[in-house]
Amino acid sequence: MDSITIRKPDDFHVHFRQDEMLAAVLPYHEQQFARALVMPNTTPAVQSALEVVGYRANILESRNGSEFQPLMTAKLTQSTSPDDILYHAEQYGGKTTAFKAYPVGVTTNSSDGVSDFKALYPVLEELESFDLVLCIHAELPGEFSMDREAKFLPQVDDILTTFPDLRVVVEHVTTLESVDFVRRASEFGHKIAATVTLHHLHLTLDDIVGGSLNPHAFCKPIAKRWADREALRQVVLSGNPSFFLGSDSAPHVIERKECDCGAAGIFTAPVLMPALTQFFEENVPSEAWVTLLEKFTSVYGANFYKLPLNKSTLTLVRDEWKVDDLRFVDDTGGIDIVKSFLSGQTLTWQVASDRD
Repeated sequence: MDSITIRKPDDFHVHFRQDEMLAAVLPYHEQQFARALVMPNTTPAVQSALEVVGYRANILESRNGSEFQPLMTAKLTQSTSPDDILYHAEQYGGKTTAFKAYPVGVTTNSSDGVSDFKALYPVLEELESFDLVLCIHAELPGEFSMDREAKFLPQVDDILTTFPDLRVVVEHVTTLESVDFVRRASEFGHKIAATVTLHHLHLTLDDIVGGSLNPHAFCKPIAKRWADREALRQVVLSGNPSFFLGSDSAPHVIERKECDCGAAGIFTAPVLMPALTQFFEENVPSEAWVTLLEKFTSVYGANFYKLPLNKSTLTLVRDEWKVDDLRFVDDTGGIDIVKSFLSGQTLTWQVASDRD
């Protein structure tokens, strides 16, 4: 095939940042996606209903004439109250799609995260009553970095048992244990799903520290072992509807990555759909790969979030191109650089409008 056309995808986990960075990275999602679930761990974080409304307005104002729609999240902290959920759900027109829980200190801007999930159970009860989604960065602070995700799963299990009607997304899963947990829990009827990133389908820990140190492959949760990557690949390629795209595209200027305390995050936005197209084509030995790609990017996530499927389409064409980095003018008038995932590599597919 020289081209494919699929239902326009959604990205159910993205970091847009703010100000000049927001304006610089948003066009990649406008071009490739109809909707995206926007993470709230900005500086300052998006927590209140008013802050959700304000951040959403900033994103809409930054669009370049597209119909792209941001789906908003609010950050849960230890001080979030049931009344806060009420305001999000009723007082501000339901602009909040999901609430994101970060255990304290596990990733970027999470120092004010949750230290005691059981203390927040009254809040989770309100989420359940309003049918709002709980998104969890599922890592247990204080554990060895390769084990944090697996060690957190018992807390997810307790939440599912206590709140059987609460929809829960385990974000950016990276381990064999997490894949098995989500698959089994969904088979038992729990309302659980998981997002999978492009970069975790590609990377293992060897890509970060196996040779020379590569700060641009460093993210949270950290990429794991070969067996973990294989489990992610197999469940995605199997067409399991509990696993769908959440890119976790997380831009940092190059100075924040190449320093003595490098930031966690990989900027995948420029290559998401071309690289995923190439991945599915290379790993599915029939033309069924197009259907699997469409379900992973355009169907399963929308179904879990109870959103209508997009009516618009996205066309990709077989045409080689070389991945470049993002450059944009910052608030001082200088040029900032954000390293793209797969920078310098040649991909075999690209979005049709890029070639035009």
